[in-house]
Amino acid sequence: MTTKSKKTKSAGRFGSRYGTKVRKKLVKVETKQRVKQKCPFCEKLGVKRLSNGIWECKKCDKKFANNTYYLD
Repeated sequence: MTTKSKKTKSAGRFGSRYGTKVRKKLVKVETKQRVKQKCPFCEKLGVKRLSNGIWECKKCDKKFANNTYYLD
């Protein structure tokens, strides 16, 4: 199995398929969704995405639904 390089980041799993624009857009969305985000309840950084539209704050232990990829 091949490994991803720094240049391709998370879109390296697609190889040369789907075109560079699509893969670059995918990398932007995936990097933004994987960082810890600010909780709307306690205003601290600690919210992680559990699944599609479901978020959980590790600081105040709240689970809530919001946008799919990242919080606004």
